[in-house]
Parts: sequence; structure tokens; C-alpha cells
Amino acid sequence: MRLTRSRAVVAGVAVVLAAGVAAVPAASAQTLIQPESSSGIAGWTETGSSNQNVLTAGEGVTTVMKSGSTSVLYRGAASIPASLAEEGWTHIGDPDSADGYIIDAYQNTSSSATTKMYLLTTPSGTTYQYTHTLAPGELYNNSFDAISPDTQWLVSGDWGTQNRLYVYPSPYFNSATGQTGGTLPLAGQINLSTPVNDIQGCDFVTATELICASDDGSESIFANVDPLLEVTLPSALNGSTVTGTVTDLGSIPNSSICSGTFEPEGVDYDTTSGTLRVEITQPSYCEVATTVYTYQQS
Repeated sequence: MRLTRSRAVVAGVAVVLAAGVAAVPAASAQTLIQPESSSGIAGWTETGSSNQNVLTAGEGVTTVMKSGSTSVLYRGAASIPASLAEEGWTHIGDPDSADGYIIDAYQNTSSSATTKMYLLTTPSGTTYQYTHTLAPGELYNNSFDAISPDTQWLVSGDWGTQNRLYVYPSPYFNSATGQTGGTLPLAGQINLSTPVNDIQGCDFVTATELICASDDGSESIFANVDPLLEVTLPSALNGSTVTGTVTDLGSIPNSSICSGTFEPEGVDYDTTSGTLRVEITQPSYCEVATTVYTYQQS
């Protein structure tokens, strides 16, 4: 969910309070970037949609492959274990999974926090915490994580208007990290060719292509609301800093019987089926539902 304000989940479901986030300066004036597609998502064909409970699915989605079968895992505010909430980890982001292992992105409620946390869940259900101490200029926000196809690198990002994503060694998978938790260093970053606003989720489609959901209704950078963005890398990540080229593929659908502001959330690409999933929470009295759109490459 959007981290800049609290949201009430109505119709008797529950009340969910999102973490407060300090204001970030808006992007400087510039020519608006036009989307690749004026209707739909460029390069992708919509194949369906479903509505999920915002409490259990309103933060993210990932495909988990285990024992030769796949399943779709959702995350929402109700997914946070009480033990982690008691430790101060009160926001969960868009997760990712590889080889049956799940990595969740956690942040502390306090804007003065100096760490963020990634929780590894093994195929057997054992969990380990990997804590990252913020580098100079790095914000405490932790909206998502995306595991590179070779499992060696973890991509994440800050809230607000940003011009980079962060690259960490993947917990457990990368030999620079322990297999049972510990500290997580910053390896490098992906400098972005164009600033982006409020990235809520990303996933790798290939070793050199990320798809990201931007919770941006300002039209201050892109000439459309809630853009789905493609970040193209010059080569597969190796832990060094690279530049990614940002392309606006078009707007995530804003379709509801309710009017108001939609909120893009998680992104998932299922390599076994070629299915792209993109989440967006509905506005106003309909925000009890998060709509999940599915796509196949055109």
C-alpha cells in the first residue's frame, strides 16, 4: 500500500495503517515522456483479471516453484507475523521467490530507522532475517525486492522520486551472505535513465529486463497515470553499478465501480508460464479489493 498516508479498509474488513514517509521533492520540470502504448500495455496482451482481498494480497505477489509445481503467493498487511511486528517490522512489500525460497521486503514504521530487513523463508518454512544498514542517501523505505534470474542479486528501491534502484547480494544464494541470516551489504545500484516516482513492485522478465509498477498519478514525468515501466539493463547484473533505460509501457488499468485514486502494487513474472501479473488496489469504498491483471507477451 501507499506509504505516504494512512488508508482505511472499509465494509467491515479492517483498518490498515500504512507507515508514514517523509516528503520527497517532486521531479524538476521537464518534457513529459509519452507511453509506448496509448491503450493497454505495449508488448503485452491482457489475458484476464481477478480481485483479491487487500489485507492478504494488497502489497505484492510472486510465483513460488517447489517440488516441481508452482503456486501464486500474495502478501498483504495481514501477512506480517506478530513476532516481526513486535520487533518494529510493520510494513511488508512486494516479495520474490527462487527455487522455492521466498524473500520478503520489510521496513520499520519509524522514518528515523537506519535499517531495512529482508526475510528469507526456506522451502521447509524456516525463516532467517537479513538486515541492511542504510548507506548514505539511502531511505528506509522497502517497497519490493526482485531476485535476478541467476539468483545472485537482489534489487530493491526507495520511495518518492528516485533515479536509481539498489543492488544487494541475494540472501542465502550469494556467497557474500550467510545461509542463516545476518547482515546484508549494498553491492551497487542501477542508475535510471529517467527518474521514477513511487515504485511499488518490480520483477525480472529476463536477466536484462525488469518490469516495475509506479504508483504515480502526478503525470509530472510520464504523460499518463500509474505507468507500468520497463527497465532495460546493458547486461546481466554482476554486482557493479550499471545504467538502466526506462520505458513507459502504458498505464496499469484503472477500472472500478468506485471513483478515486488507484494504487499500483506488486509485479510478478512467472517464468514457467510466461504470465505477467500486475496488482492495483481499487479506490474509495472499493479498496477492500486488489485487482490482479494477467498478461502474456504479444
